[in-house]
Amino acid sequence: MKKFRFASLACTAAVFGAGIGAAPPTAADHMTHVVRPGESIQAAVDAAKSGDTVLLTAGTFYESVKVSTPGLTLRGMGRLTVIKPVPGTAPAATPSSAESTASTAPATCAEGGNGVCVIGTRNRYVENVTVASLTVTGFTRAGVFSMGTDRLTVRNVRAVQNGLWGIAQERSVRGVIRDNVARDNGDAGVFLANSIKTEQGASDTQGTLVARNHLAGNRIGVTVRRLRNLTVQGNHVTGNCAGVFVVGDENKPKTGALTVSDNRVVSNNKSCPANSRLEALQGSGIVVTGAEDTLVTRNVVRDNAGASSLSGGIVLFKSFVGTANERNRVSGNTLSGNSPADLVNTEAGGGNTFEGNSCRASKPAGLC
Repeated sequence: MKKFRFASLACTAAVFGAGIGAAPPTAADHMTHVVRPGESIQAAVDAAKSGDTVLLTAGTFYESVKVSTPGLTLRGMGRLTVIKPVPGTAPAATPSSAESTASTAPATCAEGGNGVCVIGTRNRYVENVTVASLTVTGFTRAGVFSMGTDRLTVRNVRAVQNGLWGIAQERSVRGVIRDNVARDNGDAGVFLANSIKTEQGASDTQGTLVARNHLAGNRIGVTVRRLRNLTVQGNHVTGNCAGVFVVGDENKPKTGALTVSDNRVVSNNKSCPANSRLEALQGSGIVVTGAEDTLVTRNVVRDNAGASSLSGGIVLFKSFVGTANERNRVSGNTLSGNSPADLVNTEAGGGNTFEGNSCRASKPAGLC
């Protein structure tokens, strides 16, 4: 594989004159490492320092990339920059089989079946990395996978036709996932969790934001699993088997203290068979299971229809290990054309409330 090229992004200004020496170096002395198709992205990433940018030109790159340098930006030129697996190295995988090994931290990103990985450790998060303006497609597991990160930003990325997730984040805090397209991935377009393999209580994301993404044709548009203090806002979610899933279980602390607001969740009527975690899915708009203190507000939820026990516009359903929803609030949403109903609450008690929603039908009656 060819080497990469690099160029200076910024140079320290020098001041010349009688009695005046050169200004000392500053943090602005960052480099842009330019990588062209056929050259090694990983070599550029490995050579870069904190604050540098690795810029991918237009074209297709057959490679996986692992980032562990804080403050690094990996950026392409939008739809014109495409990252794919090395031909012959990414066999098809079902979501259930791929997820079983997805949370490991392999020596290389390619060994994990992922496209772009941002990896820290349990004891030292990698901070302030940005992945932007590129397409990641055809990987066995995730297009973009992150673990052990703080303030990771993923923006303007197209994650398309990956075997498991489009964009996934595990054991991370203060992430921003915005303005991306995640389409036709095997499981979730955007997937966030505390830990995939370990049974433990929900962790505090310290304000992670999933905003203004277009999520279509996946099994689930957005999955939030065993997390707290997170916002899913302003996303367009359509054509999936289910739109937004907030998932909790019997572990403590409980999933919750979340906000799902201002999303457009329309016609998520694709049909998906059951897997080891979920029954068959079709026609689910926003589903909250086993969670507490979650606010679902100002969403437009329309034309989600199916015959699953999770079908409907906004659905509160106890978790599949029997954990009840508690103190969740569904307010100010606009719902229409959802079946079996716009609002579905399968549980009695729990202090869940439905207020100020515009809708026609509910189960049980009287929630609209």
